Amino acid sequence: MALGTGVPIGQNRLPNLEFFPQVYNIIPSISAITGVSPQRYLWRVSIALHIGPRFIIAFVYRNWYRAMVTGLSDPARVTKACRMINIVYWLNLVEISALCGVTYISNKENYPLHEKVFIIFMTTSLSYMLATLKLLKILQPDGPQTPNEESSLRYKQAFFALSIASTVGLILFFLKHRFLCQDLAFSWFALCEYIVASANMGFHCTTMLDFPTEHFLIAKNAKQYKKQQTSLGWKLD
Repeated sequence: MALGTGVPIGQNRLPNLEFFPQVYNIIPSISAITGVSPQRYLWRVSIALHIGPRFIIAFVYRNWYRAMVTGLSDPARVTKACRMINIVYWLNLVEISALCGVTYISNKENYPLHEKVFIIFMTTSLSYMLATLKLLKILQPDGPQTPNEESSLRYKQAFFALSIASTVGLILFFLKHRFLCQDLAFSWFALCEYIVASANMGFHCTTMLDFPTEHFLIAKNAKQYKKQQTSLGWKLD
């Protein structure tokens, strides 16, 4: 919502969109529309509202994957799965942290640092997607067991493929913009950036398929509650 609202506002604030002399562009990048007011504040508030739950979801996924490991009988596969769980978990945390970085350190305030954090975000985002798909293949050697798991895996694969394709385009058009100063190169770069962001959000939205009936609960005496509700298992770890 914040991203979609920011585009028309950004276009109004940057009517010519000429980032270099004599180079014409029609689409602002995400960094451009979130680096000026008022859309900067809308973007930052939106990120602030959901960043906390995303850290919690990272913990939940780690526990869920660990619970799935108990269903494996091959010791070698168990060891490999445990290693991949840790990799996926830390990639997720770094990705979320990098998202905070690119949000609260705008390109207008500190471009060199913003650029480096953005590269970290892109790298960890794609690595997290790939590692997640690899982990699911290890944990589910016979494939998905439920319709939701099958749909979730299919969407994850599609969003990962879309992310890879749009990232290639993003790099290509950025180089054309930076070194060749071609007309509309930055607009194509910005379009690829929107697709990357949308694919990233779509990948993480598969959480709704992975946990379709779960609720977030904050309670005292979690250990005692876990003993009483043995069926909840990993959910209270």
